[in-house]
Amino acid sequence: MSTLFALIVVLAILMTIVGGETGIRSFFSVLINTILLILVAMLISWGINIAILTLIFIPLKLVTIIFLGTHDYTVAQNSFYSSFLVCLIISLFIFGCQYLAQAAGLGPEAGELLVGLSQMPGLSYPMIAVTVAIFSTLGAIAEAAVAMSSGLLEIKKHNPAIGEEELMASGTAIGNDVLGTAMNTILFGMFGSFLSLFLWYFRLHYTIGEVLNEKLFVNEALIIMYSLIGIILTVPLSSFMLSRGMSKKGPKHESRKSDAD
Repeated sequence: MSTLFALIVVLAILMTIVGGETGIRSFFSVLINTILLILVAMLISWGINIAILTLIFIPLKLVTIIFLGTHDYTVAQNSFYSSFLVCLIISLFIFGCQYLAQAAGLGPEAGELLVGLSQMPGLSYPMIAVTVAIFSTLGAIAEAAVAMSSGLLEIKKHNPAIGEEELMASGTAIGNDVLGTAMNTILFGMFGSFLSLFLWYFRLHYTIGEVLNEKLFVNEALIIMYSLIGIILTVPLSSFMLSRGMSKKGPKHESRKSDAD
């Protein structure tokens, strides 16, 4: 506990030094999201409808992630709209995939941990799996949306005369870099957190078929795929929304400027 608290303090200090005001707000964003996750778990345990909770907490978490983590309102606004739309689309996709995969609940590895405990806690494990998958994708989707929006907005600021098609082309170039780094980050995160599990499978001589049918592995692999699909959808959608928004604001801004002159 003392080590964890010390690391939190170090994180807060470094974010303040490197990020300044934005770093401080980002740190509080992490704290608020942690509290929100704990609150979601408590409300689910109290029997509140899981689907309603998910729909309520998706925009709440996106607001704290994006608006507290960025300093430009235009970037935050565009990132929020595109992220929220992608989350709604990916939520429907997750619901269908989780139903087909039937990977919710606990695997046989947790048998010893459940000895003596009730096997019927009154929870809907399929809906919990859907909620966990959706919340797990929010960070990756929001990060991609902010990266795309901030990059395109900087291009527009330095070149106000750039057209919508050129801005979309620039968004495609930025998106290629975002996709590559984001995908590798997610994949390495999975292998880093599940390395001990992979070694456990290997030492117990699990076959590939057995590994691919293990709930622990399947759930994590599905979340990885959901995140990657969410990022792929976010890149063109963020580019399109910001490009259209900037092209609409451009003529109005120029007419106001000419009237003032």
